[in-house]
Amino acid sequence: MERVDLLPPPAGADAARDAASPDAVAARADACAAVPLLNCLLREVARPLPGTGPRPVYRLPGGRLLRVRAGRRPAEPEIRAAGGWHRVGHAELVGLVAEELHRHTGLANGELPAEMTDSRDTVAALLTARARATPPEDAYLRSEQSLLTGHTHHPAPKARGGGPDTRWLPYAPEAYARFPLVLLGVREDTVVDEGDTAALDALGQAPPGYRTLPAHPWQLKLAADALAPAFADGRLRRLGTTGFFTWPTAAIRTVYAPEYLPGRDLFLKFSLDVRITNDIRRLWRHDLLRLRRTDTAVTEAFAAAGTSAAWLGDRGHRTADFAFEELAVVVRDGLRGRVLPGATPLLAAALVEGFPGSPLARAADPGAWWRAYLDAVVPPVLTAFADDGVVLEAHLQNTLVAVDADGTPVQALFRDAEGVKLVPETSRADGWERLVYCLVVNHLWETGAALAEHHPGFDPWPAVRHALSRHPLPEIPALLNAPTLPAKTNLLLRWTGADGADARYLPLPNPLRTA
Repeated sequence: MERVDLLPPPAGADAARDAASPDAVAARADACAAVPLLNCLLREVARPLPGTGPRPVYRLPGGRLLRVRAGRRPAEPEIRAAGGWHRVGHAELVGLVAEELHRHTGLANGELPAEMTDSRDTVAALLTARARATPPEDAYLRSEQSLLTGHTHHPAPKARGGGPDTRWLPYAPEAYARFPLVLLGVREDTVVDEGDTAALDALGQAPPGYRTLPAHPWQLKLAADALAPAFADGRLRRLGTTGFFTWPTAAIRTVYAPEYLPGRDLFLKFSLDVRITNDIRRLWRHDLLRLRRTDTAVTEAFAAAGTSAAWLGDRGHRTADFAFEELAVVVRDGLRGRVLPGATPLLAAALVEGFPGSPLARAADPGAWWRAYLDAVVPPVLTAFADDGVVLEAHLQNTLVAVDADGTPVQALFRDAEGVKLVPETSRADGWERLVYCLVVNHLWETGAALAEHHPGFDPWPAVRHALSRHPLPEIPALLNAPTLPAKTNLLLRWTGADGADARYLPLPNPLRTA
């Protein structure tokens, strides 16, 4: 069977028409969805057999042999049977993974295979929608809305809760969506406000006795039954919509309003009662109640560090006491005034997946580009941990990297206080393990591999080792010489029904040790 590439199809009317045909969409959707699923299977369950080559072979728990096209995007899975190798399509791959996980864990799971299929079907719907849509002209927005494959090591990174795509497609960043927010009036005696939420009052005029509360239109539909009594008795009123569009970011439930006021921007993060990757993406009460403490700690850590790095603070939240989690919205700093003059912020995850205009793909000197990238990203994360006990969740989706006019990284920006941990709320050892996973395994490993893919023969690890060794953290020598690094087990976590925040790790051979 012929190879199916994951990169965007060639430009041109004929090529675009061919790429949008049902057969082409199905083939690309199968290929895109297989990549992260295979990554999980090979990392967490399969065991490599001796020998290397373009199609390495793995033994599965049940004894079957699986081989794939090698690379950071494993593809074209084949199973050994009846004396030959037989290609496995996506539907068969889902069944194979379910069988092997049942053998490996002794547990059954009917939910995750459905999510794997939903993730693949989501990709197909996104491909079809993209053929009719125009990507944003702004490079930052284009990077946020570029993640067609998504999380590189999750079995169902694009699942959207099942059901028809008409429910979620109008709000999908990967389909280049933009939409106004719904404005609600919340009766003043029911409003819960914490921190700086003044930006919400500027979104629209509430009637006397009410406060303005924006709502994500998808979440409003999902919570319609729960909210119906409040609309009926007057605790909630519909005030219309914002007079501007917002763009959903890669996080889906977080939107960017580049011009909510003239010359002013902001991000807003909403609850979304849909499972996306490991969690139902609701703004949980316990996270909201610690938000101010966490954000203050990170803000102070960045101010004390004195670097060019920036923290996009979660300044406050507003909700209603009768729907505390369903209607919660977090106000996050915008980009203006935080990005260095003349620099363009880009989502780190987009640099890994690839998008038109990516500076990683066109770096003339990969070594110089990579050193600049590490200089921007690594010191802020290590300094915040060393000086203030702040464990940033510096994975690919929580990191923006600003580049200058030549595409060279000059600044890192970090976001999402909800994922931040603080020492001693968590132990220093647990915090360090989480930091190493997010920064080194999830982030630098994937970015370095993407750079090496564009520049065959380039080895990113000596520069990573040098960047880490420059910091006097007492944990660094052990990290550089440890036999393994911690990798999160998203496939096993979901299969066994563990809480999404309950990170579990398996050891990966440490490339820093031999760099």
